[in-house]
Amino acid sequence: MDKLKMQTPDLTDKNIEQIAQLFPNVITETRDENGVVKKAVDFDLLKQALSKTLVEDDNERYRLDWPGEKASLLKANIPITKTLRPCREESVNFDTTENLYIEGDNFEVLKILQESYLGKVKMIYIDPPYNTGNDFIYKDDFKKSKEEYEEELGTTDEEGGKLFRNTDSNGRFHSDWLSMMYERLIVARDLLKDDGVIFISIDDGEQDNLKKICDEIYGEGNLLNTICLENDSRARPYGSLATTHEYILVYSKYQDFIYEILEDTEKEFNDKDDKGGFDLYELRNRNITFNVENRPNLYYPFYVNPNNMDENKLFEISLVNKQGWVEVYPQESQGIKTVWRWGKEKAANNLNTVLFAKEAKNEAGYQIVKKYRAVTYTLNTIWNDKEIKTDRGTLETKALFDNKKYFDFPKPVDLIKRLLKISTKSDSVILDFFSGSATTAHAVMQLNAEELMEEFATKNTKKHENEGNADSEKFRDLSCVSWQKKGKRKFIMVQLPEKTDENSEAYKAGYKTIAEIGKERIRRAGKKILEELATKNTKKHEKEEGKSQKSLFSENKEETFSDLSCLSWQKNLDIGFRVYKTADTNMKDVFYHPAKLKQEELFKLESNIKEDRTPEDLLTQVILDLGLELSLPVETKKMLENTVFIVQTNALVACFDNDIDFKIVDSIAALKPFKVVFKDASFKDDKDRINVEERFKRLSPETKVTVI
Repeated sequence: MDKLKMQTPDLTDKNIEQIAQLFPNVITETRDENGVVKKAVDFDLLKQALSKTLVEDDNERYRLDWPGEKASLLKANIPITKTLRPCREESVNFDTTENLYIEGDNFEVLKILQESYLGKVKMIYIDPPYNTGNDFIYKDDFKKSKEEYEEELGTTDEEGGKLFRNTDSNGRFHSDWLSMMYERLIVARDLLKDDGVIFISIDDGEQDNLKKICDEIYGEGNLLNTICLENDSRARPYGSLATTHEYILVYSKYQDFIYEILEDTEKEFNDKDDKGGFDLYELRNRNITFNVENRPNLYYPFYVNPNNMDENKLFEISLVNKQGWVEVYPQESQGIKTVWRWGKEKAANNLNTVLFAKEAKNEAGYQIVKKYRAVTYTLNTIWNDKEIKTDRGTLETKALFDNKKYFDFPKPVDLIKRLLKISTKSDSVILDFFSGSATTAHAVMQLNAEELMEEFATKNTKKHENEGNADSEKFRDLSCVSWQKKGKRKFIMVQLPEKTDENSEAYKAGYKTIAEIGKERIRRAGKKILEELATKNTKKHEKEEGKSQKSLFSENKEETFSDLSCLSWQKNLDIGFRVYKTADTNMKDVFYHPAKLKQEELFKLESNIKEDRTPEDLLTQVILDLGLELSLPVETKKMLENTVFIVQTNALVACFDNDIDFKIVDSIAALKPFKVVFKDASFKDDKDRINVEERFKRLSPETKVTVI
């Protein structure tokens, strides 16, 4: 029977195996600190294998180096034994939600999530500290002298671990920030899907350094764009120029990423026909770089019938000359003969359906034009809309917190929504491991709600067209329509429980950490979204049906809202989140280092599990260890006086009770689970343990049985 390792994966071994498949000749052997022989890479041979010239000196090359870079790479690869513990009392809809809020150092959390979310995240957005002199703290693993510590504005986390605050007086000011970002971005990359994308907000202070480390981690060719964001048009000048912008770096994991198509549902066209609205665009290419000299295949005549004009004052055209028809070539510009945008074959396929002629306004003759019906649009790289300015984000959070300012410079919801629209699908997983005020969570819920509202409106309109106005039962039936593919994005927020300033409004209001503000923001935002949906839905029915939505249910407003939110939205819109907090492993040291146990300690150890850990704590670490997602549904059942956890129907069944009876083993085997986990201490002796394994081989041979 296998034993779970109960720690994050060792990426060094995995990387060595991958290198061995490509370059078997560079693999050698070495001994670890215990004298055990293990595989290693001969890096001199590897460098030569990757070079077309003789490799003699690696001191001069184009790259960004800083003190601590190699230590960060090593840190990103080595396993840790940290885990997560669920916190039901701070969660919302813990048993049904698929959203996660995780408190802890984000580097540790990323490593903990490595197996469960490997290649599953569609979009990462982070707004990391900009390294402005005193704006970030992180776990400090470096050994420092007492004098160095006294120079730091440090603090400790809830577990007493050292937290380091990076100040501009620190000699490693840029290096520490680079190390902090480097190790996190390395691990985060593995969580992205192959067609995933990461957006990183940053300002001029570290933008160039951030781009260089992202070029190294994601590949220079995977830089999709750099968005220039005007975040404050009213900035005051400090020096000669007022800084009003910052950036968003956009990288894909691979080049498979494709931007989602954006639609303007409120677009108004200038003209319309029996097929709907359209605008007219000239077929001529106005760029004189493309002309008859280098694009002769795009220079040809159209022929216009001046006697056949439709209701939109558009004329019939042909590629064949007919008697009385007018010949039209692309007009000249700056003495150069321009060309059409389309070749002759494509033009022939679109004559008098897409392509027409119209009279030129400022010159004699005609223009060849095309009907453009698309409501799609493409974003440019300069964003300066008022909806995405910093002050909008501040107003949004203040409105949620009774007009109190509890957070500085939060990103606006519309900014994150825009990033979500161009990069995610309706069922995508979104990660933000610098969650802050939790704008990303708010934006995910808001976009999901808008999708559901749009879907609801579409279905409702069709139903009314087919059946007339709905009565109460019809409305109930409509609202329970399954929208499985709409509004199902899931968020994972990660935030260090950094303490708020004791003089701040947030601290005085009872929010002792940034994480507490973020969690409360999600609670309030979710409630507000439900209320807004109910209001919009009511107004829509009043407008379309000419009567109050209240009459569909009850004269009691409270009951109406309850009915409406439950039937229409609560079952489809996920406004909950499961809270988890990082913690040391649930297992005692003996679990990882049994050989170090002294003889006199044997009788003290009845279990290798820490006494203060609950069965739900153990289940969480097992789920992570087996690479299952934390958002999977978990059913807790009593079976023959035993507590049994059933994850995702039969993906995993776990029982952490003592003195396992073979009757409960038979009951679990009857479920035909994919994996089963027990405590090692659940069995009285080795004989019982062997018998359990043999029993599963007979009753459920496909089940993998493991212990902790």
